[in-house]
Amino acid sequence: MGKGGEQGGDSGEPAAQIRFYTWEEIQKHNLRTDQWLVIERKVYNVTKWANRHPGGHRVISHCAGEDATDAFQAFHINPTLVQKFLKPLLIGELAPGEPSQDRDKNSQLVEDFRTLRKTAEDMNLFRASPLFFSLYLGHIIAMEVLALLMLSYFGTGWITTLILACILTTSQAQAGWLQHDFGHLSVFKKSSWNHIVHKFVIGHLKGASANWWNHRHFQHHAKPNIFQKDPDVNMLHIFVLGDTQPVEYGKKKLKYLPYNHQHEYFFLIFPPLLIPVYFQIQIISTMIKRRFWADLAWAISYYLRYFITFIPFYGILGSLCLLTFVRFLESHWFVWVTQMNHIPMEIDSEKHRDWLSSQIAATCNIEQSFFNDWFTGHLNFQIEHHLFPTMPRHNFWKVKPLVKSLCAKYGVQYEEKPLGKAFVDIVGSLKKSGDLWLDAYLHK
Repeated sequence: MGKGGEQGGDSGEPAAQIRFYTWEEIQKHNLRTDQWLVIERKVYNVTKWANRHPGGHRVISHCAGEDATDAFQAFHINPTLVQKFLKPLLIGELAPGEPSQDRDKNSQLVEDFRTLRKTAEDMNLFRASPLFFSLYLGHIIAMEVLALLMLSYFGTGWITTLILACILTTSQAQAGWLQHDFGHLSVFKKSSWNHIVHKFVIGHLKGASANWWNHRHFQHHAKPNIFQKDPDVNMLHIFVLGDTQPVEYGKKKLKYLPYNHQHEYFFLIFPPLLIPVYFQIQIISTMIKRRFWADLAWAISYYLRYFITFIPFYGILGSLCLLTFVRFLESHWFVWVTQMNHIPMEIDSEKHRDWLSSQIAATCNIEQSFFNDWFTGHLNFQIEHHLFPTMPRHNFWKVKPLVKSLCAKYGVQYEEKPLGKAFVDIVGSLKKSGDLWLDAYLHK
């Protein structure tokens, strides 16, 4: 580590002398109580600030002790504004002899990826189409209105109610994809506008919490399919995933459930219960425990609107049953679409790869078609979305050829498949992991 005096900090005085650090020194600071990050060769101590981070403290701690340049660029749409917060946290720079990348990452690949990002910016691929998102919101509201008109006109018979449930499920699923756009700051140029509309869409149109979603989802994006870091692969001992976890469970003789049958009980547990039970409990308890009062107010506005609308037709119990049934249906849609890109891919412990390699190892694409785009909320372009989370989704198809050619250049596998095969692969990979568990459980 180099010598140096104290930083001048924010007082406007020049820094006495810049301190230099080696990667060896920086990598030690990766604890919850001691977190350093490197962004563009500058070293920041974010320990005390992490709890005030708008994206949640965990997403920062997942990158502690590493080069976070690409993650930093991927998540923030206004880097100059964010630099204002970083400035007081600066403690030094990488020593001149140190490579810009930690842990023998391929610096040429990293440079080429950053050039690709710059090209995408120059092509205006980070600029959203107001028409696209207005029409998208319009078609969601139109479905809600259609549902009401149908009830007023046809009454509450079984067939009407079933059709109504399907329309409401579709509007809820589509509102789910739309809140995802605002949550990723991919619509407006100003973060604050994205945040406000995000609260409206996820809160008033869906009855969920923007903060809960942000804190959970950004961790998934920073470290997809990485145990202990990506909450989406924390299966609470209900499933074992990937190739290493099942073997570890098997060797330790852990059998919370018969994992060799997980590809069968998946159908009974995961798609039907994720949204109506697990997310529901998590969202309400998080809003109260973490005191997200604004989010709670938005969620209450959703429930008030829902019950004022439907109680005159179905009564209290009937409205509650309808809501649960709609969430049950939406949960199937949500689970199959969100898991098809990740569960069949590599799921393992932290490997400290570069941004491009770590994102592509954990994601795959689904073939493009108008239906697939609409049905999956453009998550059929999961690779492009993971590389550029703030890119508006209607531009993924434009950046895709550039991503594919960069992957081809470095021999990084870019996987794309039909929608049906993607669904089948979820079950296949669960079966494979279950078999690995059984083999280790019996024989190792």
